[in-house]
Amino acid sequence: MVEWALSGFGDEIDDDPVIQCAVLQALGAQHLEVRSAWGVNIVDLSEQQLAALQELLDAREMGVSAIASPIGKVSVELPVQHELDRLDRAIAAAKALGTRYIRIFSFYYPGSAESVRDAVLERMKALAARAEQAGVVLLHENEKEIYGDTPERVLDIVRSVDSPALRLAWDAANFVQVGVRPFTEGYAQLRPYLEYLQVKDAVLADGTVCPAGQGDGELLRTVEALRDDGYTGFASLEPHLADAFALGGFSGPAAFGVAARAFASVLDQAGVVAK
Repeated sequence: MVEWALSGFGDEIDDDPVIQCAVLQALGAQHLEVRSAWGVNIVDLSEQQLAALQELLDAREMGVSAIASPIGKVSVELPVQHELDRLDRAIAAAKALGTRYIRIFSFYYPGSAESVRDAVLERMKALAARAEQAGVVLLHENEKEIYGDTPERVLDIVRSVDSPALRLAWDAANFVQVGVRPFTEGYAQLRPYLEYLQVKDAVLADGTVCPAGQGDGELLRTVEALRDDGYTGFASLEPHLADAFALGGFSGPAAFGVAARAFASVLDQAGVVAK
């Protein structure tokens, strides 16, 4: 039996990390992906707050799968140093919470993607270099409306940066929302760099987010392919079933449970266990 580690975006459940942990553990997860705690974004938590969060997680025997930072979810017109400073804070959070993964994005932009390519790559290379120095791994998420929103541009980023400190987080719903059939159009070319699975689905017709396996994100085909080619990483629930906004989304405990059970059904069909 293939086993993966189940995680989830705790702040989609509640602002309180105690409730985040309780719900995730009830769903069988032993890891948390941290985007915010107590309503404060991960890059804005103080040293004292990070220490308190780690103490809370230790007491509940919960690990952290990744820091879900907002880095790169800003305009490419901002100076390079703007995001390097925030990355330093994300790295501090990763060290404090015992994870090597930091989720990032590849910048909103005006005009055409082609016109900002050089600026995007300059920033991504600078971020990757800082990550290499710190011994962490950046996970680029294919968010809609950023430079790396299609498989072709995601591939361009990871190949052009060419750093062991930059890998990919796969988000099927985000691909669907830019008109891409994720597995059919992106899996083969991106799999060599894929290191983290974010779990949500969406409907191609209108981009509506839905539970895993109920949309056009080809989740079952993706899970089966990952199973067959030896993937053993995290699967992190990011349902967005109640609300979605610029820096994240919300589901609440009940809807998060719906999302977890839907994904468990996909895993069961594929013969994979996540816990």
